[in-house]
Amino acid sequence: LLRIQAERGQSQHWDDINDDIFSDEFLLTRPLLEAIRADDPVVLLIDEVDRVEVETEALLLEILSDYQVSIPELGTIEAKQIPLVFLTSNNTRELSEALKRRCLYLHIDYPDIDRAKQIVLTRVPDITENLADQVSRVVRSIRQIELKKAPSVSETIDWARTLVLLGVEKIDEQTAAETINILLKYQSDINKTLKDLGSADGVS
Repeated sequence: LLRIQAERGQSQHWDDINDDIFSDEFLLTRPLLEAIRADDPVVLLIDEVDRVEVETEALLLEILSDYQVSIPELGTIEAKQIPLVFLTSNNTRELSEALKRRCLYLHIDYPDIDRAKQIVLTRVPDITENLADQVSRVVRSIRQIELKKAPSVSETIDWARTLVLLGVEKIDEQTAAETINILLKYQSDINKTLKDLGSADGVS
């Protein structure tokens, strides 16, 4: 488009402005490039790397192995300092062996009941301590069922907020059944969970 506009103009030819356009002045920096160009050490978080495109994963390989970014028409930009990089994944797809080879692997399991309770109390200020404890126990019980997708921490928080909005003070079997779709996103998981909901820890 820029070339068409330049050819239409009378003052300058495309060849005359080509070098000016492909310069650092017109470069739109994004977090990856900002991280390696920073003068001070930075922490770079690449969240849910399993959801990025294959092309983006290839770019990450260059950053993680050579700490540089190659930009067509502009050249290679090397890191001024090596950033501390964290990649998170929900394992929705298998990452390439090349990418995994450049990382240290750390599995983080779901928080235990006490930790989950503290997270809920922090993120849902209006919730009572007793209800937060019930939420944590029910969710932990549900996670022990073999499901397609177990409730995540964010879904636990959403459920807690929903219960507060509904004015729930204690989770009984009916309340849990009527709001279970906040936690579970597959009908087969809901059906399986409803069968054992009455005996779940935390359901009164």
